[in-house]
Amino acid sequence: MRFFLDHDVPAEVARVLRNEGHEVVELHEVMAITSADDAVFAHAVANRMFMVTCNRDDFLALAAQQPNPGLIILIRRQTRHAEFAHRLALIDRAGEAGLSGNINFA
Repeated sequence: MRFFLDHDVPAEVARVLRNEGHEVVELHEVMAITSADDAVFAHAVANRMFMVTCNRDDFLALAAQQPNPGLIILIRRQTRHAEFAHRLALIDRAGEAGLSGNINFA
């Protein structure tokens, strides 16, 4: 699967996803981290990548405005281990078909 990570997503998420064999692009690799949220989301949509962010309010609104490959909102948990477990469980449970075009919370 292909993921586009917003600047607020911990770097460890990229590492874990890459270790699981997924394609990952981090915002800072292709755009300024100060880029507007609509430009960031447009990049994910144009490149058919699942958008991953912690910015719930802004990206939920953007996802509601247009068809998109899918959005994953990360929920901060007490430990990084718990965060990773929930993210990987979502990906395993939903698969690409389940994530496509949907808004998911992990």
